[in-house]
Amino acid sequence: MSWSDEVRQIEERRRRALELGGEEAVRRHRERGKRTVRERIDDLVDEGSFRDEGPLAGWAEQDEDGELRSFTPANYVLGVATIDGRRVVVGGEDFTQRGGSPTPAGLRKSVWSEELALRYRMPLVRFLEGGGGSVTGSGGKGSRAPVGDPVYSRARFLPIAQLLHTVPVASAAVGAVAGFPAARLVASHFAVMVKDTSQVLIGGPALVERALGEKLDKEQLGGWRVHARSGVVDRVADDEAHANRLIRRFLDYLPSSVLQAPPRRPSQPDDRRDRREEELLSIVPRDRRRPYDVERLVGLVVDRGSLLEKGEQFGRSQRTFLARIDGYPVGVLANDPTVLAGSMDRDGALKVRRFVELCDTFHLPVVAFVDEPGFYIGSAAEQAGTIRYGMEAISAVVRSRTPWISIVVRRAYGVAAAAHFGPEARVLSWPSADTGALPVEGGVAVAFRREIAEAEDPEARRAELEEQFAARRSPFPRAESFSVHDLIDPRDTRLEISRWLDLAWPLVEEQARG
Repeated sequence: MSWSDEVRQIEERRRRALELGGEEAVRRHRERGKRTVRERIDDLVDEGSFRDEGPLAGWAEQDEDGELRSFTPANYVLGVATIDGRRVVVGGEDFTQRGGSPTPAGLRKSVWSEELALRYRMPLVRFLEGGGGSVTGSGGKGSRAPVGDPVYSRARFLPIAQLLHTVPVASAAVGAVAGFPAARLVASHFAVMVKDTSQVLIGGPALVERALGEKLDKEQLGGWRVHARSGVVDRVADDEAHANRLIRRFLDYLPSSVLQAPPRRPSQPDDRRDRREEELLSIVPRDRRRPYDVERLVGLVVDRGSLLEKGEQFGRSQRTFLARIDGYPVGVLANDPTVLAGSMDRDGALKVRRFVELCDTFHLPVVAFVDEPGFYIGSAAEQAGTIRYGMEAISAVVRSRTPWISIVVRRAYGVAAAAHFGPEARVLSWPSADTGALPVEGGVAVAFRREIAEAEDPEARRAELEEQFAARRSPFPRAESFSVHDLIDPRDTRLEISRWLDLAWPLVEEQARG
């Protein structure tokens, strides 16, 4: 006697699991311009590489003879696949059932996704679309399921926290995301939301109106215009295909886990390590008050086409990128003089801290292009508690273990400058470098306040003093005093960083080994 009947039932359940919420539910979902979670996964991973984890999880109904009448799969699709040949765990809510709100089996699979990534040290990618828990519970209306977790349960958020210190985590909001799914979104190293079709909410419009009397729709509450600047997401994608491209690029810079060094890739044959860009010689204006395009500056140094910005519309005076230099993956930190003159406000400090922690966790060397005029000042800065957040950023920097190289492009003033120089950093200066306790303009205004006020022509005297002290800020004395490692031609920056990475990379590999 064989087990063919049971095997037939296994195959039938597997087939029905692929149908998600059923033909009608899938049709309605697509009519709203949405793709199913399985389609999203297939578009992200290498073709044919996805293997279901727990495909038979769900709820089956059988007749008196034991034949399968119906099978409702868990509304969380989960599996292991490869992205560019590297194994990852990938999963997401099935919105065609209960609007993504978890069924009992769906909840268990979503929890297992995190445990699976932890156990086998694989990156985790989540597609999020749903409202989290329901007032009716995971079993639906009339459920007699046990209430709450057992008293012996492991702390629910422990594996989520452990993930962030173990493997890369990327999440995409591909629809309305509220409650626990919203928490999962931000518990990621890279969070993306899709423009116009996704929202991220702590509580939805009905809940907000009931609690606070605010009548706002989902887009007003938590649309992309809100969260591009709130810091909740790192990037806003034009569509789901763009979100997938961003996630693939992000993972390409990182190792599979903290136990490995990040992957080095060969540079393009025409992108030599000694490539010299003439534009770098004049990109920083001689007029200290004039800004320049820092993204252009960084792009002239790193491998062509390798820049991936993280947090592009949040804390915009501090720019953070993943990139490659001579094929080495690096984190790039740079001041943007076109925003707040490059000074560090509260949001910028938060952004720097998170970015440095990411680089430190996954052994990415940090390349800092420094043009820091200091902490942002004024009543708004004081009310925002800027100095507290600034010191948290500095604390993350000085405690980091990953190698640092800092290039002083122009200004490095005051306490905030410390957020751009890691422990034992290699420090190079450009001829345009200007360092000190205060900017010349502010320092002159403080130290010579009375003299300026009493001058026959206060503005002329102010300008005279500023020029006088600016002339003393030459970078040569620091180089001659060996207060920096070298004063370099800006056109040699790429080669200098490449040579340093040759020296630093064995330290990166040693740190990965623990």
